[in-house]
Amino acid sequence: MSRVRTVLAMRTREGCEERFETEWRTAAEEIRTLDGCLHQDLVRDADDPRVYLVISDWADRERLDAFGRSAHRDRLLRVVRELRESAERHTYQVLHSVAGETGEAR
Repeated sequence: MSRVRTVLAMRTREGCEERFETEWRTAAEEIRTLDGCLHQDLVRDADDPRVYLVISDWADRERLDAFGRSAHRDRLLRVVRELRESAERHTYQVLHSVAGETGEAR
């Protein structure tokens, strides 16, 4: 199977940005140890500090979906879900990666 990337766009509740980031980091530290999780990024919109993207790479769709259906996921991300007012997720198959001259391909 091939690597997949998820992009989860979220808007936090007003005034919850700092706590959202802290709670996401706590959950991400545990998620990164899971079989199949390759990489995670939390990015914030440069023009709207309440809008975030969670971008994560997984070894394959099966392991991503298994995590997505798990009670473990529900427990880890419960507070993060409470701090957001909206969310939309998309999953993509990674076809090619090209690194910058000084960077690494992922």
